[in-house]
Amino acid sequence: MSKRVAAIDCGTNSLRLLIADVDPARGVLADVQRRMEIVRLGQGVDATGKLAPEALERTMKVLAEYAAAIREAGAEAVRMVATSATRDASNAADFTSGVYAALGIEPVVITGAEEARLSFAGATAELAGAVGGPGPLPQPPYLVVDIGGGSTEFVLGPLPPGGNGAATGTDIAGISVDIGCVRLTERHLRSDPPTLAQVRAASADIDAALERVAGAVAVRSANTLVGLAGSVTTVTAIALGLPEYDSAKTHHARIPASDVHEVTQRLLSETREQRAAIPTLHPGRVDVIGAGALVLDRVLLRFGFADYVTSEHDILDGIAWSIAGG
Repeated sequence: MSKRVAAIDCGTNSLRLLIADVDPARGVLADVQRRMEIVRLGQGVDATGKLAPEALERTMKVLAEYAAAIREAGAEAVRMVATSATRDASNAADFTSGVYAALGIEPVVITGAEEARLSFAGATAELAGAVGGPGPLPQPPYLVVDIGGGSTEFVLGPLPPGGNGAATGTDIAGISVDIGCVRLTERHLRSDPPTLAQVRAASADIDAALERVAGAVAVRSANTLVGLAGSVTTVTAIALGLPEYDSAKTHHARIPASDVHEVTQRLLSETREQRAAIPTLHPGRVDVIGAGALVLDRVLLRFGFADYVTSEHDILDGIAWSIAGG
């Protein structure tokens, strides 16, 4: 029997809502409504350690709209997950009280490991039947890479019995590192367009984080790289040359590493005005897409993947499954 649930993911850059009918017995999740707004909650957190008042105001305005949509849809259960920005902020209590006023629940401020597990669950549930790109069906083990605003999560699974200390074949291994697109942009890519020195500094930051990933997760045992979140889906749409953003065409599309490198170089060489003219680029990502693309490009290069598979389903779907008993 299906259950209507509402899942909200509050990241560093975006605030997203999924209202869905979930049937755990049949393994089916059917969208009722998906929404995404760029609120940039993590604006300046890396430098100040606090959530900016204007960022909180933007977030609560959108959250009020989501609350109205949830009530109208008649969702039976609601869960809101907050990630990197609220983990880092010293005034997280202001955020929590605002969420409670809007939704009547407190946000669940999850760890990087919990974020990784939810993202993996949401991203891989349908891969057995993925047919969106050339080549063979995506094969496990999967390395799921979730490029967010403040951090990027890497999750490998399913692990073989005994792999990485796992006891069963259903376990995963993961790590969260601070190389999100907003964080890297604020740290390094300040010019328009970024200078070569700035790009090199950002690349060095990413590469250092990837060394930590390689030490924590057996990434080279993965057969398929699965990319998710806005930076990845945007790069996919640009690489496909879509005239407008179409999630039905980006979902499960397989993109060669050479195409990612070409798109990344283009984005990092263009001005803000030139990037804003890209039809598949959300206005809220214009400032940070270069950094997000650079993370994906360096991941492909560092770990030797020839391509990646895009997933439009991610932590939102994992949150929905978690509250429906799936």
